[in-house]
Amino acid sequence: MTRYKKQDPEMTRRRFINTALGASAAVGGLSLVSTLGGANPVFRLTPKKAPPMEGDVIVHADAAKYGQPVRVSELSDKLIRAWPMGKDDKGADVIRDGDPTSVLAVFRFPKGELKDPTKLDATIDGEIVVYGDRCTHAGCNVDNGTAPDGRNIMNCPCHSGQYEPREGAKVIGGPPSHPLPQLPVKLEGDKLVVTGFFLSVPYGYNKEEDWEKYTEKVEELLS
Repeated sequence: MTRYKKQDPEMTRRRFINTALGASAAVGGLSLVSTLGGANPVFRLTPKKAPPMEGDVIVHADAAKYGQPVRVSELSDKLIRAWPMGKDDKGADVIRDGDPTSVLAVFRFPKGELKDPTKLDATIDGEIVVYGDRCTHAGCNVDNGTAPDGRNIMNCPCHSGQYEPREGAKVIGGPPSHPLPQLPVKLEGDKLVVTGFFLSVPYGYNKEEDWEKYTEKVEELLS
């Protein structure tokens, strides 16, 4: 007599299906958690990890000028990387560099170069525009690039995603499926000031409603 029992094929099949369904449910649950809070977990939210918010001042991310307000005179059609700077619960300045989704790309173009689908009413004088600087494909930082005709564009060094900053940071090459999110801004004195949340879904969120739920929670917790 063999010491191995012959397995019932139906029972084996059923066990496999049940195991697979259990694993799928676990992955689905994890995915839901990631979608609703994985990139920016609300339960761990701090002023430093908050997204760009109304009233934030845009400051340099570059080490040489870190934390200094970005000035209009410094801007051109080449990307300047920046962070939003807001206030903590004691009213002190805090740079919101605790979440990479908050990193920004700032440009200034001659009047008339910014076109639809750029939200012109969210720019400064139709010249200065700000976008989220994480590629919507895999979250890498987007940098300066050059189009075949010589114009400056945005290029992701990880998988060659390309965006046109003059036209709402729309995708013009590579694997990204949607544009970079535009951040609404205004000029107060000589400072660039944020007037609201990203206008579309930034990297780390799968759907518009997930981003909206998150921003609502941010306002509730930080108000």
